[in-house]
Amino acid sequence: MYLVSMLEQNRNRSQKTMKISVVTAVFNRRDTIAQAIESVNAQDHFDVEHIIQDGGSTDGTLDVVRQHATDTTGVVSEPDTGIYDAINRGILRANGDVVGVMHSDDYFASDDVLSKVASAFKDPNVDGVYGDLSYVAASDTSRVLRHWKSGPYDASKLRWGWMPPHPTFYMRRHLFDQLGFYDTEFQIAADYDAMLRYFVQGRIKLAYIPEVLVCMRTGGASNGSLKRILRKSREDYTAIRRNHIGGLGTLAAKNFSKVTQFL
Repeated sequence: MYLVSMLEQNRNRSQKTMKISVVTAVFNRRDTIAQAIESVNAQDHFDVEHIIQDGGSTDGTLDVVRQHATDTTGVVSEPDTGIYDAINRGILRANGDVVGVMHSDDYFASDDVLSKVASAFKDPNVDGVYGDLSYVAASDTSRVLRHWKSGPYDASKLRWGWMPPHPTFYMRRHLFDQLGFYDTEFQIAADYDAMLRYFVQGRIKLAYIPEVLVCMRTGGASNGSLKRILRKSREDYTAIRRNHIGGLGTLAAKNFSKVTQFL
């Protein structure tokens, strides 16, 4: 019994070396937020905090959040100006060494995702970590509709529209202070703009985990309607030009690359 206890203490100490903060911005997502929270609660990494930033939901979302919250869940409900403002507020509240975003419609693909993220960050030279993502049907999450295989990072691929899926991206907390948060002038593409800034201006060193880390329901903010798709393209182009990685050709390549996700 003593040996088992010592082994367990050593395991806990080794896992506790890195605190990971998962930030969820939510507004009126009563039907999906429970799965997002439970997938965070189920992670086998020892030290995880879940920062939930609610925008003042009126549909019972907060009741669901409180029902599934644990002592490592931090919940704040207050008005915000949109999803990126809410994410920024959540990051400011985060106490972790590493921070990532879990959207209210998404969930982790397995219970050991954050353990793998933490393992990648054991290399002190690694600034950011990302993986692959599966798009699933909103009505039946067992149906995979698209598979986003990121592949290893190569800066030259940015001009061809390459970008890792944002919900799989984790970065060291102090780099947000150095390189900036999400630009709230964007309604849809602030994540693309921010990651370009981190990769191009910040030149952060990335590690790739070659497996699905997150499942995302279809029908989100960026692809909910033709109007939203057109707005996203305009914002993507603004981010491309702002970060000096190309022009219309880069935008076209970025959009065309999505075709392979259906194959």
